[in-house]
Amino acid sequence: MKKDEARGSRLVTAANDNDIVSDPVVIDAALIRIAEAIGRHIAREHVNARKAANDNDAAPKNPNAPKH
Repeated sequence: MKKDEARGSRLVTAANDNDIVSDPVVIDAALIRIAEAIGRHIAREHVNARKAANDNDAAPKNPNAPKH
């Protein structure tokens, strides 16, 4: 028997091979929850960017004269 044949004859299982049955309903619910969180984060970034871009406040009615 050659060395390559001996190595290939062993059954190899993945280290993360779990025997958990995947429930599509649970997976869909988790994916929807993650998508909602990502959407909220993106929306917050857009709102904050618009606030930062519009930081020009109106001048007060009676501004103080500059002192020299």
